[in-house]
Amino acid sequence: MKTFLSAFFVLFLISCASVRVNFDYDQEADFSKYKTYNYYADMNTGLSELDTKRFLDALDNQLSQQGYTLAKEPDFFIDVSSKEYEEGPKSSFGIGLGGTGRHVGGGVSIGVPVGQSNINRQITLEFVDENKKQLFWQAVSESAFKPNETPESREALFKTIAVKMLAEFPPK
Repeated sequence: MKTFLSAFFVLFLISCASVRVNFDYDQEADFSKYKTYNYYADMNTGLSELDTKRFLDALDNQLSQQGYTLAKEPDFFIDVSSKEYEEGPKSSFGIGLGGTGRHVGGGVSIGVPVGQSNINRQITLEFVDENKKQLFWQAVSESAFKPNETPESREALFKTIAVKMLAEFPPK
């Protein structure tokens, strides 16, 4: 029963997570030749060490399901980077004051933000053919970031991000 509740909770978190992803790729790349991958050793993800491990584990799991293998001498390398940014409130309340008189008009108006700012995280995933020294596939995700989330919630979010980022890889 506990396993069922845990699975239900993770699925609930995944369904609530709003993750937007954009893709781009080299149209001349031969994706059929890419079967093995690895990560750049000097990668600076911009995530905490624990979140980096969670995200890379989620990527490994998803790539494995798609038939790709982690290798010491890979066909391509993966680079991960991220940044956090604050998005202001989406609505505001306007207050205005105006007047006219004898061919003279004037007014003052201010907008008062309603609600809180949101913190978002953008994660960029790049696949690079090291032999050709060129980028051949890229995905950029954007999602809400809550610094106080539980480890389980973070893991579920990174799984969702990995699935959505790799949904269009390889391109059809």
